[in-house]
Amino acid sequence: MSETLTANAPLVANTAPRSMPAVPAPKVGINPWFIAITVTLATFMELLDTAIANVSLPHIAGGLAVSADESTWVLTSYLVSNAVVLPLSAWLSRIFGRKRYYMICVAVFTVSSLLCGFAPSLGSLIFFRVLQGVGGGGLAPVEQAILVDTFPPAKRAAAFALYSMAIVTAPAIGPPLGGWITDNWSWRWVFFINIPIGIVSLLLTSRLLSDPPEFKREVESARRDGKLKIDGWGIFSVALAFACLEVVLDRGQTEDWFESNFIIFFFAVAMAALVFAIVWEWRHSDPVVEIRLLADRNFALANIFYFLFGFTLYGSTVLIPQMLQRSFGYTATDAGLVLGPGAFVIVMLAPVVVRILPKVGVKGLIGFGYFVFALAMWYYASFTLATDYRHEAWARALQGLGIATLFVPVSQLAYSNLPKQKNSKASSLTNLFRNQGGSFGIAFVTTLLARRTQYHQTVLVAHSTPFDARYQRFLGNLTEYFSAHGFTHADAVVHAQARTFDLLQRQAAYLAFMDCFTALGWFVLLGAPLVFLIRRFKGAAASGGH
Repeated sequence: MSETLTANAPLVANTAPRSMPAVPAPKVGINPWFIAITVTLATFMELLDTAIANVSLPHIAGGLAVSADESTWVLTSYLVSNAVVLPLSAWLSRIFGRKRYYMICVAVFTVSSLLCGFAPSLGSLIFFRVLQGVGGGGLAPVEQAILVDTFPPAKRAAAFALYSMAIVTAPAIGPPLGGWITDNWSWRWVFFINIPIGIVSLLLTSRLLSDPPEFKREVESARRDGKLKIDGWGIFSVALAFACLEVVLDRGQTEDWFESNFIIFFFAVAMAALVFAIVWEWRHSDPVVEIRLLADRNFALANIFYFLFGFTLYGSTVLIPQMLQRSFGYTATDAGLVLGPGAFVIVMLAPVVVRILPKVGVKGLIGFGYFVFALAMWYYASFTLATDYRHEAWARALQGLGIATLFVPVSQLAYSNLPKQKNSKASSLTNLFRNQGGSFGIAFVTTLLARRTQYHQTVLVAHSTPFDARYQRFLGNLTEYFSAHGFTHADAVVHAQARTFDLLQRQAAYLAFMDCFTALGWFVLLGAPLVFLIRRFKGAAASGGH
């Protein structure tokens, strides 16, 4: 051994036996991209399963001999339990440890998926879906916290680009994949496909993941000081508020909103619990949901951006397949394929966004993203019944361009001024805002579509009278057509009236879809001027002078 000490060698090295090395060889660290892919795998599985289950509802209803309305509780039960766990995930991570909690979530989601596939009745399926939501609710927040802790600020944008691919690609490929699985196998395979993915995720997580030192020190210090106590009132109020709110959003249109005592009761409970939770958590020394983080302007703005993003993304993802099937006559699989170009654009542009982010800056990319997102919605609103697949795919690609330039800079903004030990609690809030934005967006477009369809149908019916010359001419031509094809005159009149009413309903629905896309465009455009409120911050994303 050389007698010369290296600069970083301990002074006691000279007293060590000559046969022992003075400095042990450093342990080779795990490539952070292996960790990123591992945690993204489970989140992708959870989001994909949600999208697939939506398509399979009619088959589930038929297979379990229940009504279509009853089958929607398969979705509602999952969303409610998911909404309850999301804000609690940071606290649960501290209780169990982040790695252990993440593995528990993956295991619960995988096992409950197996049970859902074998469910013999609707009641048992709903119960297993609740368990599945409990497991799925903790995946995205914990993954986001792991990415923030695993990657330094300079490389964090690339990690969030991978995460954004999963967030957007899974809902896009879910509908066509769900339709193909259900048509060719059975709705039960919608849940069975999660099992191999879950097993692989568990194996990789156990080998690659470990809790960061800062997280361990924070938890150990809290336990030593007696601060890691159960915030019973906080957990109860937060869980009650978001569970009731999710029921209101999911069942509101079906129950005619505030005309229903059922909705009024759940809304009142949700608001009371939410107000209590805000006051209680704000004053609590160690809250289960740290809403004080919203006092930071950049973090608060990031959550507004997440809400707008979720609102428009999920709202449009619900509208597009419905419009293509009802107004354009597409099959469920073909309608789902229209969503594909958007996901492709996001995957292709994600590395580009990472490269230009330091040059363009957070403000420029977010403002551009929301403006393009609004243009895509208005492009959909300009469709006619003669619009072909090429224009529909271009509209989705334009939407993908807007989304690709949003998620990475917004994620950078969210963590720009927060201390590292707050990453877990911050990720719970950002995912909560994004998911609640999605829930509000779906409720908004569902309600607006129904109301505007009724409005346009009323206007069209007002012109479909014996006193309207164009209506009488159209009805006469249809009657002649059916008479020429073998119908008696009386039957031809009945068929002509039925066909006219069917066309009237399709036209009313089409106009309502256009109204919904126009409204979504104006709503998402609200994000563009908000970029001027962003405070400057240090880091790779802000190096562009923004």
